[in-house]
Amino acid sequence: MLLGTECAAGVATVTIDHPAKRNAMTEQMWRALPPLLERLAADAAVRVLVLTGAQGTFCAGADIGTLRATSARTAQNLAGAAEEALAAFPKPSLAVIRGHCVGGGAQLAAACDLRIAAEDALFGITPARLGIVYPASSTERLVRLVGPSAAKHLLFSAELIGAERALRCGLVDEVHPDAELDARTTAFTRLLVSSSQLTQAAAKEFADGRGDRHRVAHWAREAAASSDAAEGVDAFLERRTPRFTWSP
Repeated sequence: MLLGTECAAGVATVTIDHPAKRNAMTEQMWRALPPLLERLAADAAVRVLVLTGAQGTFCAGADIGTLRATSARTAQNLAGAAEEALAAFPKPSLAVIRGHCVGGGAQLAAACDLRIAAEDALFGITPARLGIVYPASSTERLVRLVGPSAAKHLLFSAELIGAERALRCGLVDEVHPDAELDARTTAFTRLLVSSSQLTQAAAKEFADGRGDRHRVAHWAREAAASSDAAEGVDAFLERRTPRFTWSP
């Protein structure tokens, strides 16, 4: 299985599992990711998505060997479709990164809402090594994360950078020793699962630039019809964990 899925306690974990190629994405894997995400998005039991890689590495990008069987444009379109499906996932998404996060792997990580990494993780955006024009949407997403200068550095040079530098430029949100990464992931996803889905869903849209007046009005109606705000206040005053009920 090249894309493993496990669901437990509100968290769906999708594991990129192609260790013979450092979890490089094949054409089959790119094609499989959007329908998998669509199924998880429709599952009311799923509150949070975790994307990670098997056997100590996240994803070394596209499996270059597959480019001999398909055109570079087709491969790029497949990667772009998977990236956009991940960015559009309506619930919080978290990339948990060990080892290499390069090329298409970095595209996938950047499409998640948040990224946490092990101290020894390596990051690179490498189309300049292949003479490929990086997609405009992917470039714009990268610029929003790290700013124009850092994005140009990564794209112009294809240089690999370590986790600490990735943290400084905003490519990742947290860095932890490898031995502590799983515990931090568990604690953080539990926090996300316990939080208001109403708040998360609206915040995700607004933060992603989709806060036009129609969506603002939509979320105002959702908030007015929901009991989440009253429950949040009651729980705070009663010093207990809130029990939010709104769901998409």
